[in-house]
Amino acid sequence: MDPNNPVVRLCGEGMTAEAEGREEEARELFRRAWDAASDDWEACVAAHYLARHQPGPEETLHWNRECLRLAERVGDDRVRGFHASLHGSIGRALLELGRSGEAGPYFAAAADRLADLPPGPYADWLRLCVARGLRETDPGPANTPAEEQLNALVAAWCARADLDALALVLPALRGDPRIPGDGERLTIVLRMLLAERRLPAGERETLTAVIAARTNPERADAPAG
Repeated sequence: MDPNNPVVRLCGEGMTAEAEGREEEARELFRRAWDAASDDWEACVAAHYLARHQPGPEETLHWNRECLRLAERVGDDRVRGFHASLHGSIGRALLELGRSGEAGPYFAAAADRLADLPPGPYADWLRLCVARGLRETDPGPANTPAEEQLNALVAAWCARADLDALALVLPALRGDPRIPGDGERLTIVLRMLLAERRLPAGERETLTAVIAARTNPERADAPAG
């Protein structure tokens, strides 16, 4: 974004105020950015920040929908990375309003647009937010025996504070198979952990069975051991 653009500059000042806890000042700066917008892209940027400073979910929903409408009108690469966040934010506001049936499709749309984001902490955080929204709107089927085995392994790592195993596995485990690539990502990190050969023998055996069940779904109903 062009830092000399007046709307971008006001939003930048608003973000500084936000980070310093000056909420009212941040809201006013974002409102000034909205008033200064001269085209759909500038208005879209301002609406994104305004949505973060609303008193309740109804107002938040309004501004996120306005931002999405403007992003769709802009329709080019400048807004490509906005869509996952916007759909997820709309879904979250709908959930807060008790409208989970309406929220589900927005989280699904957000999942489809995660690939538009560059890799990094923001993309990782948003992936977890979208996965949580998907689970809250549609928990899916009960865990398979292999998933229960994996949950038991994670509980054991938590109990002994095995931070290396947890740091590797938890980000992938907190994903959702309905997000493109999440299922494969979890299988990959489980294989990486197994390859280290540092887990106790019994846990390595269980982890081997979990990976086999994930790789060969027909084995997913094997009894947990």
